[in-house]
Amino acid sequence: MKKKHVLSAPGWLALFAASVLLIAAALAAFNVVTDPFGAFGDRFFTWWSYDETRNPRAAKISYLEEHRGEYDSYVIGCSSTSSFPVEDLNRVFDAKFYNLIMYGADMLDVERICFWLADNCEVKNLVLNVYIDNGASYGSPHDDISFKMPVSVSGEIFDYYKTYLFADPRYGMDKLSKRRTDSYLQAAHDVFDEKTGAYDKSKRDAEPIGSMERYLEAYPVFVNYDKTPHTLTRTEDCMKSVAAIRDLCAERGIRLTVVTAPVYYDYLLTFPEEQVREFYEALADTVPFWDFSVSSVSREPRYFYDETHFRNAAGTMAIARIAGESDVYVPGDYGVYVTPENARDVTARYFSVPEPDAGLYTADLPVLMYHHIAEESGGDGTTIGRAEFEEQLKALAGAGYEAVSVSDLLAYVENGAELPEKPVLITFDDGYASNREIGLPLLAEYGMKAVVFPIGISVGKDTYRDTGDPMTPHFTAEEAREMEGSGIFEIGSHGWDIHEVEGRDPAPIRRGILPREGESEADYIAYLRRDCEKMNEELGAVLGHRFEIFSYPYGLTCPLADVILASEGIRVSFTTAEGGNTIIRGLPQSLYGLRRINAPDYTGEELVERMRSEALGVAGR
Repeated sequence: MKKKHVLSAPGWLALFAASVLLIAAALAAFNVVTDPFGAFGDRFFTWWSYDETRNPRAAKISYLEEHRGEYDSYVIGCSSTSSFPVEDLNRVFDAKFYNLIMYGADMLDVERICFWLADNCEVKNLVLNVYIDNGASYGSPHDDISFKMPVSVSGEIFDYYKTYLFADPRYGMDKLSKRRTDSYLQAAHDVFDEKTGAYDKSKRDAEPIGSMERYLEAYPVFVNYDKTPHTLTRTEDCMKSVAAIRDLCAERGIRLTVVTAPVYYDYLLTFPEEQVREFYEALADTVPFWDFSVSSVSREPRYFYDETHFRNAAGTMAIARIAGESDVYVPGDYGVYVTPENARDVTARYFSVPEPDAGLYTADLPVLMYHHIAEESGGDGTTIGRAEFEEQLKALAGAGYEAVSVSDLLAYVENGAELPEKPVLITFDDGYASNREIGLPLLAEYGMKAVVFPIGISVGKDTYRDTGDPMTPHFTAEEAREMEGSGIFEIGSHGWDIHEVEGRDPAPIRRGILPREGESEADYIAYLRRDCEKMNEELGAVLGHRFEIFSYPYGLTCPLADVILASEGIRVSFTTAEGGNTIIRGLPQSLYGLRRINAPDYTGEELVERMRSEALGVAGR
């Protein structure tokens, strides 16, 4: 009979130690492979947007170690830095910028990363964003795994590798899980654009911004604002780091531009006035800077998402001011170059900025929606008779309304051009021949103009698709070109082939531009892009331009469609939702999702009254 072998105590200890080492090695290997913080270069997934969301400090340096040759300039600072668009910086500085925003507001971290950049990358330009919070915290310990500095910057080898090699495996599991379900749109787990380093704001840049009432419903943070007091106790330390960055740039021949980002006014009021003035005056004593911190922009919530994050449009205006671009709308008090000589005068006005007169930068815009004009009224809510249409035009002119074009709206929002005192935009959907045959001469007679949205596949047709079913005739591509040439009409897009009709198209039909049931996201995106390209290749080629104006079929849309259309060059879009609009200088998003009034529902007098009441309602909101 064989004796059982029993491990001695040292043997058990050795086995236990080996097991622990094996588990530790397995955990380390798992964390290196999944690399949820980008701490090891993310060599297996290369999902930088996820890594940077977990820790932008570590992941962005890892990314630059692999891609440093693609950039020669950097904009750096806390999270508000993201709203200075790299495409605008590239244009103005003739450079290739990367946005090195990080969570938190710690100028010591910024200083260390600037030195790493100077030692390891080509740096022609450095744009340094100094935010008011930089005076509130400095040199904070980075115990949080999402805030640790990369080892190549901090030099803390043991702590760095201990933290990320032996991190909770749930971080890596989450990355694996999110990878399987990741979608095209920005999500909470991947908020960065890896190519630019900035927050991915594609959804926010394409979201409609209308009346103040609707905006506050979407962003309730501005309704009952948090008045928690803050103090600026680290101003001196902050300025030491700013001075170190200044001296580094002077020594290395780097062009340094210092900016202070816009601060929402109610947030400014949570700081002691004297400390605020001391902070910005100390900055001026350290380095000249472009000040965008406090202005009329600070008093307008629609330029912000919350107290520390402002829209990219405000960043675009800031860069235009720095560059002296006169063709870009910039509020008169937005942006001043501050030096020790004028610093006290600048800061003296910070706490006395009046609420801006909305009439100086917003306009109420009624948009009228028509379809077919018939010799006699159709009575179906879409067709209007010749006489009724003329009556409405006469009533509009008599009430002092002036028809504007979409080009006028773009010039108002983007360039600061003026609009008439009582503007109205007239629109036609579908592209019926009657818009040209009846509408054009009547519009010309009353000094009006309009935009028409033809369905691409129906251009020049009087039968439906391949069915042979008769339909109301549509104007041809050549006629569309003549209509635009008249100066009376602009031609927008109603989509090439996204106007399916119940009973005429095979079921299940697509509901406007929305995805079909069961359609994959990839297929849907490809479909939208093909439809846009087809419209540009067929009708756009005849007109001599790509389409920038879009009317949603049946007024239906979704965030993914909004983002894809914006990426395809759409700058103005229309729904069928009833109501008026507020458009805002400096905010291109205010031209998305414009509401309309279905004009055939009214007599001329009733239409004018409806427009007046809508304008009062919008103004009141």
